Amino acid sequence: MAGVPVKHHSKGKVGRRRSHLALKKRKLLVCKNCGGPKTATHRACKQCGKK
Repeated sequence: MAGVPVKHHSKGKVGRRRSHLALKKRKLLVCKNCGGPKTATHRACKQCGKK
């Protein structure tokens, strides 16, 4: 009978384990070409298309 939990895990124990699963906020950068918002340095700008 595999897959049956041996002991009960408390909500606090489960919450501490899942504390690293939260989504991180994206940092917005400014495009050097047009000044529009950009998500990362290696991504192309949505407004002008430059990196």
